[in-house]
Amino acid sequence: MPRIKAEAAKGTTEFEAEQGRRLVLAIEDNGIDILHRCGGNARCTTCRVEVLAGDPGEMQELERNRLAIETGLAENVRLSCQVRINDDLHVRVINQASVRGIDAGPRPVE
Repeated sequence: MPRIKAEAAKGTTEFEAEQGRRLVLAIEDNGIDILHRCGGNARCTTCRVEVLAGDPGEMQELERNRLAIETGLAENVRLSCQVRINDDLHVRVINQASVRGIDAGPRPVE
């Protein structure tokens, strides 16, 4: 199983994740309150992560088009709702409900 290292406001969490699973769900199910306001449909960008190490896979058109609308994003920023885990990853969670003081949003489907 791939290993995920996720940096967040309250520290770093390391866990194993099922191959092929959405990164946003693996992060959330391991105790990190990541935002996902659009329910995992690549519409809002609140589930952004910075990929620090590992291969998150090829970016698909839906994600690429949505991120292209934003300005000032680093090339290693991805939407965790669009990343399917296939490799060990080290990520930094950019938006958390506990930090922003808002509801995380509807849970994305697998």
